[in-house]
Amino acid sequence: MLDSKTVGKVIRRVREEKGLSQEVVSGLADIGRTHLSAIERGTRKPTMETFFRIANAMDIDASSLLKQIESECENADSAL
Repeated sequence: MLDSKTVGKVIRRVREEKGLSQEVVSGLADIGRTHLSAIERGTRKPTMETFFRIANAMDIDASSLLKQIESECENADSAL
């Protein structure tokens, strides 16, 4: 099941793997750093536009980012 915490967890993981700060990603995505932080914590859900902006800012295809989120959801569901 898709939830905002899983979305945020994957976005944070990808950002950290690429060695990018929240400031850099939020600046490139043209969103506030606190907005990105809330998305990564799972307290806010990104709109489709924001999701694409974040993916673009991290130089990853939105479809690839979504696949990672789907995989994380499948792993969580199978652990239940």
